Amino acid sequence: MSTHWTERPEGGGRFALWLIRSIGLRFGRPAARLILYPITLYFFFRRGPERRASRAFLSRVYGRPAGASDVLRHIHHFAATVLDRVFLLAESFQRFDVRVSGLDALDRHLAGRQGVLLLGSHLGSFEALRVLGLQRPELNVRVVLDRRQTPAMTDLLHALNPCIARGVIDASGGGTEIVLALKDAAQQGDLIALLADRARPHEPTRPAAFLGAPAPFPVAPFLIAAALEVPVVLCFGLYRGGNRYDLIFEAFAERLVIPRREREARLAECLARYAARLEHHTRSAPLNWFNFYDFWNPAASRRIADADGARFGDRRDLA
Repeated sequence: MSTHWTERPEGGGRFALWLIRSIGLRFGRPAARLILYPITLYFFFRRGPERRASRAFLSRVYGRPAGASDVLRHIHHFAATVLDRVFLLAESFQRFDVRVSGLDALDRHLAGRQGVLLLGSHLGSFEALRVLGLQRPELNVRVVLDRRQTPAMTDLLHALNPCIARGVIDASGGGTEIVLALKDAAQQGDLIALLADRARPHEPTRPAAFLGAPAPFPVAPFLIAAALEVPVVLCFGLYRGGNRYDLIFEAFAERLVIPRREREARLAECLARYAARLEHHTRSAPLNWFNFYDFWNPAASRRIADADGARFGDRRDLA
């Protein structure tokens, strides 16, 4: 069935997002949150690889065997942030208690009207970044997104906020096209948001220590940062339950310089620093970890997915 995490069915597919969006916008967030419980049960019973990946991850981070209740809470956290995307993209910020810290890491760069590369991850909600619009209305955020990999999310963007959708830098295009779009955004003084924890198929990776074992991290985000010659800031939007989010910014580098002769050593240093901060925040909010596959051994995920495909057939239609 699957050969890479990108070939797993998109979490929160078109029907699920349409249902959540329709109920949320018509009846409000409290009513929509009620359907998170059947959605959680659906994912728990029908998405075997993701369920097992959740249990293995939680066992690792908790230091004890994770039970079914742990996995259910994990999936519920994911479903809750998917629901909140509807309201965050619709700019209904008054529904949330978003506490921002580390904004000074951005202030001096934004004041100078220079582009900034913002590195995030699949930990928590990157959409919480939209709250920045309240404090920095002049700020133009350009999110790098693979439209082909996340078609349901692309549809949601266009339906709820066409302006944001038009500002997306499509990572599914050719390499030259992406580079030119990134350079243009940097020259315009935009905030370029990029997730840096997953590698796409055939994308180069290097190992870095993460939660007690080496895990493969993509090198492209750091090579992009060096090529753009812009400041780099880390961002974590952690869901704390209810309507609470913590939006955390951390300065990472004024500039990344990666000379060709020192490339491997510099990349290893960058990845180690990024992985260390990702681990810190993952331990503080483990239920925010939304990489539902074997992060340390993607090859094992491929074998599990292939076994499931042989037993149950292709499940690409599942939300």
